[in-house]
Amino acid sequence: MQEMQDMIERLNQSGKRLSKGHRRIAQYIVEHYDKAVFMTASRLGESVGVSESTVVRFASALGYEGYPQLQRSLQELVSHRLTANQRFEMANEIDPHAALSFVLKSDMQNLRNTLDNIDNEVFEEVVQRLLKAKHIYVMGLRSAAPLAQFMGYYLNYIFDDVHLVSSGATDVFEEISKLHGGDVLIGISFPRYSTRTLEAMRFAKRCGAQVVAITDGPMSPLTEIADSTLTARTDMASFVDSLAAPLSVINALLVALGLHRKEALTQHFRQLEAIWTTYEVYLEDEKHHA
Repeated sequence: MQEMQDMIERLNQSGKRLSKGHRRIAQYIVEHYDKAVFMTASRLGESVGVSESTVVRFASALGYEGYPQLQRSLQELVSHRLTANQRFEMANEIDPHAALSFVLKSDMQNLRNTLDNIDNEVFEEVVQRLLKAKHIYVMGLRSAAPLAQFMGYYLNYIFDDVHLVSSGATDVFEEISKLHGGDVLIGISFPRYSTRTLEAMRFAKRCGAQVVAITDGPMSPLTEIADSTLTARTDMASFVDSLAAPLSVINALLVALGLHRKEALTQHFRQLEAIWTTYEVYLEDEKHHA
């Protein structure tokens, strides 16, 4: 785990500042990063053979406000490297009867962290890019596919020319082959990042299109390519991705766009309601209670 070693060395300068106990913690993280980065300070200390307070002081020695901040940085560093099996193994210690509470609390924490760290100026920047776009392409593969489908579904109510890019019958590059200046590609990907999504974003840039990324943080490879990046936390010590925060950010983006196009959207919904009523798309209350 060379990146982990580089990070420890960089934060610790020469490594000579660390006490013997601190060096043991650093070494344990390097050798067992897949488990260590999701441990509490108490559990990490127990595994290393030092006190919880020593672990907290270790984080402070590296320049962090506390252990949670160090843990978050380490998670960002290694999250894209963890295999599905490694992530599943980390969840083995969770009591199955406590899974509901554990997951909901994790999602709430992701939402809080996302709210605390998201850049409102970048959010408004993304809104303006989409409002001015000639064509909008939304791309999310694998576990990000439901997010892209949800976003594409509602963007189609707001804009006339929205394309959902998926790994279906055709190759993704065929679906974005008509990208040009004035278009926007939205790439959605979280650890483990989709190589195909990154390649498509690079292709869009070469075509002169604007690129918006929705990903988990500044260390994501999507941020290097994107013109604007919206970040949402997805931390989950399991093989299942936590999509609560990304979905909430997408919801906010859709609401903001809808408010900017209020008049056109209102007229569009009036037309749609007439169609839905005529063809009985939705269950009517009168029939439901009959």
